[in-house]
Formats: sequence, structure tokens, C-alpha cells
Amino acid sequence: MTITCISPIDGSVFATRETLSQDEALERVSRAKRSQAAWAARPLQDRIDLVMAGVARVGEMNDEIVPELARQMGRPVRYGGEFSGFNERASHMAHIAHEALAPIEVERSDSFHRYIARVPHGLVLVVAPWNYPYMTAINSVAPALIAGNAVMLKHASQTPLVGERLARAFHEAGVPEEVFQNVFLDHDTTAALITDRAFGFVNFTGSVAGGRALERAAAGTFTGMGLELGGKDPGYVCDDADLGAAVDTLIDGAMFNAGQCCCGIERIYVHESLFDAFVEKAVGIVSAYVLGDPLDPATTLGPMAHKRFADEVRAQTAEALAQGARAHIDPSDFPADDGGAYLMPQILTNVTHDMRVMRDESFGPVVGIMPVRDDDEAVRLMNDSAYGLTASIWTRDTGRARAIGDRIETGTVFQNRADYLDPGLCWTGCKATGRGGGLSVIGYHNLTRPKSYHLKKA
Repeated sequence: MTITCISPIDGSVFATRETLSQDEALERVSRAKRSQAAWAARPLQDRIDLVMAGVARVGEMNDEIVPELARQMGRPVRYGGEFSGFNERASHMAHIAHEALAPIEVERSDSFHRYIARVPHGLVLVVAPWNYPYMTAINSVAPALIAGNAVMLKHASQTPLVGERLARAFHEAGVPEEVFQNVFLDHDTTAALITDRAFGFVNFTGSVAGGRALERAAAGTFTGMGLELGGKDPGYVCDDADLGAAVDTLIDGAMFNAGQCCCGIERIYVHESLFDAFVEKAVGIVSAYVLGDPLDPATTLGPMAHKRFADEVRAQTAEALAQGARAHIDPSDFPADDGGAYLMPQILTNVTHDMRVMRDESFGPVVGIMPVRDDDEAVRLMNDSAYGLTASIWTRDTGRARAIGDRIETGTVFQNRADYLDPGLCWTGCKATGRGGGLSVIGYHNLTRPKSYHLKKA
């Protein structure tokens, strides 16, 4: 099977790669497992140093990576790539590794030594998405390697060069080739490997359908899984919010990366006293975007990664308008919208939860905005979703934010910020967003297993 990356810039074939056969994939798995024990036996600080040297090597490639990313998935070059967040996440996980992986001491006496160690799963499969292909991959790759696992990285077909870049950087830094492998696998081979218990742990970021397929493949194997799936993240602007900051941040959270952010803002609820002013300011911001070629430094909004993604957003928007929603962005401001991957942004009001644009994941540059009477109505609407990744609350009162947050079914509660992944906190979700947790101390706990020692001294 051939994996083909179609560039959203012009629809041309940017890269093709052949997938491994099942026999070839099994040989790769065997090589990884044979090398893992020696890797885990290295001192922890040695593993940390090698991983961080690989991270630094990625940074040295950034001038090449930024336009390469634009050609693969459409993010404008003006934003400079992902290295800042990539480095922040890896650095934090390196910083906390000794403490996070330290044994839990229960007793150390003249008679007994009892403790709980953290040991690697063995071989970890990381299945990474295309929307933030470096940052999402490093969330698992860095701590998995630091914890002593071998890692196989299967990257999205839209961003096939990312896995190759990461493998090259880490190998040049000294991480053994068998310990960190980039692989091209089709869905059937991936499922067969999981069913065959090839992996000790699987971390997947992607669609709900993809997560279900992996769970079906793993059924009965007891393979651990971390699943970050769909999202429909809400923002709520309370009556005491800093309106300017709320508009700037929430609209950026809805539109940045053409709306293709795991924790992007997809629906906004605004207290009725601020609603009109919020919408007016939001329209002013979005109308000033420049949709165009992501290789052009003047472009602020690039194409979506693929025409089929843009078509889904167009369908949701058209259905909402047919059901009575109001569109606020004038198509004449965005002549680059070509009916293909280049999609103009849109703000919708007069929306309801009967509309798919307020229920289904859009993952594109469209956001619906609704007025609410009070916190109770906002909480009810925020919870009226199949998903639960993040929620953004805008208020000057931290106690109020915490009280609202306690009532929201979500993985992360933000006050006065949005669309940010804090590596010190557990990255997790609930409901159809999935299960498990990445980064933080908990990320290490998920990428290792507990092993108890009860040692009686002679």
C-alpha cells in the first residue's frame, strides 16, 4: 500500500511512502523488543540526555521544518512552526523524570524493604495526528523513551515526513535506531499487530472512529491505551469578564491553524449583557484575516489540511444557515476560498444545539456564539456535548471559575485562557474524547507499570 500526502497548497502530490508488510512490521517489532532491555538498563540521566539531544537536533532543523509543514498540512510559515511548544513539553518531562519515576518507598527497615517501582511497558506504539504533528508526537515519545520503553511512531498520512524527521534527529543524537523507529503502517497491519500483543502500550490521538477501531483490535489483549479523540471545546464569557481579552483569546482559539486544534474553541457562550459587543469585536478580528498560500508571510489563515475536512465544515455551516443561523463574515472578504482546501472563516449566531455545528466536531474555522442568561444556563449548554477535553471560563473571580469548572464535564478547566497544553498538568479527557492521560507525572505513570518489591532481609 502507498501512503500519499496531497499538499493542501495546490493539490499536488507532496510525498509518497510504501507501508510495511505484516512480516516486515513484525521484524521491526522484534528488533525493538530485543533492544529495549539494554535501553532500559541505561542510567535514567543518560536516557534523559539523549532524548533532549534529539529534541535540540529537531530545533536545528526548524528552518527546513516550517515550510515543509506548510506544504504537508497548510499552517502559515509566519507562525514559525512548533519547536517552542515541542521543546517546552519535552523539557518539562525531562525535568520531572527522576521524581516521577522514583520508587514509592513503603518500608526500609532492618527487616524489610518494601517499595513500588515504575517499570517500562516494553514497546510503546505512538499514533500521532497531522494537526500539530511535532507537539502531539513528543507528548508520548519523550516520556516513553525516558522511562525506558522502545517506541514505534506511526504518523498520520498527511504528515509522513514528520516521523522521518524525528527519527533522524533522535538517531543523530545517539538514541539507538531500534529503540526509536518511525514506521509506515496501514490500518489492517496496525490492528493485526495490536491483536497479536506486539505492544505493551498504545497511545493514539485522532478520531473517535479511530479510537474505537484500536480498542476493537486490542479487545482481550489487556493492552493499555491512551486515547485522545474528538472534541467540541466550549468557551464561556461571564458578565464580569475582560471583554477584550476574552474576544482576542477565544477567537484565536477558534481560528488558529484553520481551526484544526485538538483543544480549539468550537462553541462560545456569552452572557447576554456582553453578547452584542463580543460578536462585534469577533467579527472585526476575523474579517481582517488573510486567507492564502501558507508559504506567503502575509498569510494569517492557511488552507485546511485536506479538501474533505473543509467540505465537512462547509456542510455543517450550510445546514446551520438553512436552520436559521446567521453568518457574520462576508465571503467577498475572502476571495481565496476556492471551494477546496482553502476555506474562509465564519462566525455564526442564532445557533442552537439542534444544529450539527454546535454538536459535532467541526475542526475548522467556524464557531457558533450563543447568548446565555447566567452560569446555570452556560453550564447546561457546555455539558450538552458528547465530548470533554477543555473548557474556557472568562471571569475576574477565580472562585467563580472554580465553582463553574467543578460542574463541567471536561478534562481541563481554563480561566482566562484557552487552547494551551500545560505540560505540568495531566492532558486528559472524558466522554467520547477518550481516556488516559499524557504529560505531567501521570503521563509517566501511564507509560510505565507498577511493580511491587517485598524484600525480607535474612
